[in-house]
Amino acid sequence: MIQEKTKTNNHNFSRKLIDQGLDTDPVTVETLQVNITKLCNQACTHCHVDASPWRSEQMSIEGVERCLEILSENDCIKNLDLTGGAPELNPHFDYFVREARSLGKHVMVRHNLTVTLDGNPRTGEEKTYIPRFFAENCVEVISSLPYYSSYFTDKQRGKGVFEKSIESLRMLNSEGYGGGELKLNLIYNPVGTFLPPDQRSLEADFKAKLKKNYGIRFDNLYTLTNMPINRFEKELKKQNAYDEYIEKLVNAFNPEAADGIMCRNLISVSHDGKIYDCDFNQMLEMQARNGNGGLTIFNFDLSQVIKRKIRFGVHCFGCTAGAGSSCGGQTVS
Repeated sequence: MIQEKTKTNNHNFSRKLIDQGLDTDPVTVETLQVNITKLCNQACTHCHVDASPWRSEQMSIEGVERCLEILSENDCIKNLDLTGGAPELNPHFDYFVREARSLGKHVMVRHNLTVTLDGNPRTGEEKTYIPRFFAENCVEVISSLPYYSSYFTDKQRGKGVFEKSIESLRMLNSEGYGGGELKLNLIYNPVGTFLPPDQRSLEADFKAKLKKNYGIRFDNLYTLTNMPINRFEKELKKQNAYDEYIEKLVNAFNPEAADGIMCRNLISVSHDGKIYDCDFNQMLEMQARNGNGGLTIFNFDLSQVIKRKIRFGVHCFGCTAGAGSSCGGQTVS
């Protein structure tokens, strides 16, 4: 394991793992998570990607084709997880999804809901076809919704976002999502410097409120810890709350959660084809490495990827605080 520089030994994540006697070497690669664009129709306060309507980074068709080759050549990679920005804004998104499905891969899309109604902020292209496209390709939809009321949602994501999110959820429901084979899962990020509450009880609250007030149904709610990097880090420091938040994460370290960290079974790919241990490391430009240098999709070798040493930093305490946090929600039941 590799530990990036930290403020104090107490903040040394690698040291914490050693002290706890935990094995956190990579196990396999089950999920290829690909960040195909930093362009987004929103600019959320907690966004670790720093995505916005003013970003232009996109994965090229050459990058998409190489990812498809990797999926085709490696049976252990069962899942393609597309994220951004708003991944639907990459011009090759539809092709990527269809081809991955034709390979028999499970496709998940990190969908912000509002892109369906807002469309592409740079080109004006409409995206109202997205819910049907998802259904036709049996895509698992994973959508962020900060809360089941407008105040907290709009506070984190912008005025009017909640109303558009509800309309988009209804469109997904009308295509069969949230009650059968087509899976619709929601992501909850706390508003502010709090750790997520119990996932199971919060899911029950969300289901009851969204069903009663808006007729919305969904399958699962995943809670995620806000990572103290990029836009959220800047906001914390602006409020002089960064050190306090880091201490909160460190003090909430859970060895059981550490055992289930997602970087042991997942790799993250950037728009330019570089490989990272996770999406958070990607945003910090902590590229995965071996003895020959940085790993990319263009020099991809599964055996070398599994042999890599995971790069850790103080932000990793966000994945091991409390019941744990991952792109699939809590890691401790």
